Amino acid sequence: MLYRRRLATVGHVFGPDTPFQHQIEEAFPYEETPDQAKAIVETKADMERAVPMDRLICGDVGYGKTEVALRAAAKAVFDGKQVAILVPTTLLASQHGQTFRERFANYPVRVEVLSRFLTTKEQNDVIKGLRDGTVDIVIGTHRLLGADISFKDVGLLVVDEEQRFGVQHKERIKEWRSNVDVLTLTATPIPRTLEMSLTGIRDLSLVNTPPEDRQPILTYVGELDERAVSEAIRRELLREGQVLYVHNRVHDIAHVAEDVRRLVPEARCRDRARPARREPARTRRAGVLGPRVRRARCAPRSSRADSTCDGQHARRRSGRHARAVAALPTARTRRPPGSARVRVPAVPAGSVAE
Repeated sequence: MLYRRRLATVGHVFGPDTPFQHQIEEAFPYEETPDQAKAIVETKADMERAVPMDRLICGDVGYGKTEVALRAAAKAVFDGKQVAILVPTTLLASQHGQTFRERFANYPVRVEVLSRFLTTKEQNDVIKGLRDGTVDIVIGTHRLLGADISFKDVGLLVVDEEQRFGVQHKERIKEWRSNVDVLTLTATPIPRTLEMSLTGIRDLSLVNTPPEDRQPILTYVGELDERAVSEAIRRELLREGQVLYVHNRVHDIAHVAEDVRRLVPEARCRDRARPARREPARTRRAGVLGPRVRRARCAPRSSRADSTCDGQHARRRSGRHARAVAALPTARTRRPPGSARVRVPAVPAGSVAE
C-alpha cells in the first residue's frame, strides 16, 4: 500500500545541477569508479523525475556509497530542500558529520549531527533549526525518528546501513512524508529489500568496482597467539598505520594493554575504558549505576586522566572495586530498612585479587 501510494504521488522535481554542485564534485579528492559514476547519474536522474525516488545503492565497504549520498544531498540542498541522513550508530553519525562539514565548509550550508552525544540544549537547538529551516542537512541516529522531530521542507532521506534498521523504523519515516525521495545505502541488503529491487518496486544500483589501489580486507580466526599478535601489530606499524585491539572485559583491560606493551615495546599503547556517566539524582538507581561504576572504577586511575595504563596499579585496585561493586544493592536485592551499609576493607598493597 505504501509503495503504491508513493508511485501515485507527485514528488518534488529537482532542477539540473548548479555551479555549486560542480564545484563540490570537483573537490572530490579521488577519481570516481565506473559503477560509482553510474550510480550518481542514476540517482540524479531519479531526483529530476516527478515520481519520488526510492533507490538502493548496494556496494561493499569503501566502494564510495557515501559520495553518492553526498552529491544527492548537494543537489537537494542547492534546490532549497532539507536532507535527513539516518545512520544506525553515533560513531557513524560523527564520521558522516565530519565528512559533510568538510565538503560544505565553503558554502552556505548548515550541517548538524543529532545523537545522544549532544546535550539536551544542543538537541533542542538542532530540532528548532529543522523546524524553521535553518538546518539544511541533519545526520542522526534513531533520534531522528522521535515524535518531536519535524522538518520545514525535507526533500531527501538517506538511510545508511539499511540492514541495521527494522522495517517499522523505515516504513514509519516514509509514511511520515510519502513524497520524499529516499536513497538507501547498504553492503548487505536484507531479503525483503533485495526482493523489491529485483521485482522492480525499488530501483537498484550496484557499486562493484573497487577504488584504485584498495587492498582487500583479510580476516583470520584462530586461538590467541602472542607471536601472531606481535607480527600483525609490527606489520601495521611498518606502514605507519594504527591498530585497534578489542578486548571483551573492561575490568582487566589494563592487563591486556600491559601484555601488548611487553610484546611490542616500540608501540605507544593506550587503553580506552568506558567512562563513567553521572545520572541525575532523581533517576539514579543502583541497578543502573552499578554496571557503570564497575566499568569506570576497574580501570586504572591514570586512564581516567590521560588514558594511559598502569598494570601494577590496576591489579591492586581491581579486586577491591570488584568486591565493592558486588556489595552494592541492586534493583532486585534491596538493602533492608535500618540495616547497616556493607563496608569492604581495603586490600593490602602488593596483593593480587583473583
